[in-house]
Amino acid sequence: MRDDLSPALLSWYDLHARVLPWRVGPEDRKRGRRPDPYGVWLSEIMLQQTTVAAVRSYWTTFMARWPHVKALADADDDAVMAAWAGLGYYARARNLLKCARVIAAEHDGQFPQTEEALRKLPGIGPYTAAAIAAIVFDRQATVVDGNVERVISRLYEIDIPLPKSKAKITEIAEQLTPSERPGDYAQAMMDLGATLCTPRTPACGLCPVSKTCRARASGRQVDYPVKATKKEKPVRKGHTYIAYGMKGYLLERRANKGLLGGMLGFPGSEWSASPAPSPPFVAHWQEIGTVRHTFTHFHLILTIHIAPALQCIALQPVVRDDLPSAFRKAFDLAKSHIEVGSQ
Repeated sequence: MRDDLSPALLSWYDLHARVLPWRVGPEDRKRGRRPDPYGVWLSEIMLQQTTVAAVRSYWTTFMARWPHVKALADADDDAVMAAWAGLGYYARARNLLKCARVIAAEHDGQFPQTEEALRKLPGIGPYTAAAIAAIVFDRQATVVDGNVERVISRLYEIDIPLPKSKAKITEIAEQLTPSERPGDYAQAMMDLGATLCTPRTPACGLCPVSKTCRARASGRQVDYPVKATKKEKPVRKGHTYIAYGMKGYLLERRANKGLLGGMLGFPGSEWSASPAPSPPFVAHWQEIGTVRHTFTHFHLILTIHIAPALQCIALQPVVRDDLPSAFRKAFDLAKSHIEVGSQ
């Protein structure tokens, strides 16, 4: 067994735990208050590759509209996708609905309590299952996110680059996870990485476990975790067509599969290195400029075209916040030109 960091880490957490809307703090937990499985699950799905700052308002909105898992299971798909718009990684929203419906239909609205059972649910992988099992049900589950990877990489000077080092990091994390207060311990490790053991300027002088940190001893904290050289992101291009009229704009619901699946958007071409123009109908399309958006694996440059809609085309009002970020940028550019043209 490696060093037992839990006493120092939990003492620090008791004093410095982050206040998060989905979290039950250490004092409340000691008084017997338990976390809401639904709220924790929702936060963990939203937090995948997304910051706490970005998630707070979305989580609050979802909890107000759909306060429990059965309410979400009964929700209209379009309403959920619209509420998710702007948060990115839209497959998460589709899996959110699938998971809620499985829990409502097959588990009577109750979340399973073991990692094994949780992993059988749509959209719940090893990390999310471990996080729910530990945080909600106080199971001795090993929770490893990006913050924990950074903390352990520095504590033990793991020189294997990520992602190849994940197996070793997880092995060490399993040995460190205590049987007492495993949920608080998991959150303490994540808080440590988020607030003190940060990527560029770690606050080692405030760290409760700095005395055992090998990277601090060697003065190489910022060298960890070691990361493989990133490949340059490719650039894809596309054409987006925004038809407008007195009643609104021409919108389409994207196919459920693929990028931005199930989201509202504007008609357009494929996204590729050299896409062919593909207007939705014959008109005098005015090219007004480009917008740029970056996804996880590529940069996207959209050329925006606008035209008055034909009378036979059904239009609808646009709620900007219901659009994914890439189409919000396109809409903003188009709206500015349309307003200028109408003056």
